[in-house]
Amino acid sequence: MDVSPDKVYTQGEVDNLLRKKKDVILSKSSEIEKEDRSADKQERQDDRTVAGLVKKSNRILVSISSHALPFDPFPDTINVEEGRITVINRHLFSSEVHSVDIKDISNIFINTVVFFSQLVIISKTFEENEIKVANLRTKEAVFIRRIIEGLRVFVSKEIDTSVYSVKELVAKLKELSTTDIVT
Repeated sequence: MDVSPDKVYTQGEVDNLLRKKKDVILSKSSEIEKEDRSADKQERQDDRTVAGLVKKSNRILVSISSHALPFDPFPDTINVEEGRITVINRHLFSSEVHSVDIKDISNIFINTVVFFSQLVIISKTFEENEIKVANLRTKEAVFIRRIIEGLRVFVSKEIDTSVYSVKELVAKLKELSTTDIVT
């Protein structure tokens, strides 16, 4: 078997072929570097997004408890976070915890009686779509309603609240809902 080349190359032709091969390898490596940079950029952006979500999900903006006369051994509690509301109804040997995303709240009502108020949160997602918390101080009920309504506006406008501190965010929410409520 004869293994002779079909063509004999000169040194110049060999150098040109090697340069072309080197250029192809360099262009492929630069493409790979660009892909790596874009993947790193996406990963950094994802990390920032996750960090913002974690920050938002763990910050309690406002928390209030019910007050029955003269003493309430099992007070109900409302915790308002940036993305959801958690209502804890306590009983003698048990408790119920309801969490509602801010975006799933369709309405909030305050029922006022002589000394206390009742906060009613209407959710789009629960089968029994009302969550009631009674025996709240009227000022606290009005305040928490304003905070929730402000958060609903922020969610509807897709405003990122993770950039604010808790104090700044509560101040912005109070400022946003300055309408007078008749009590």
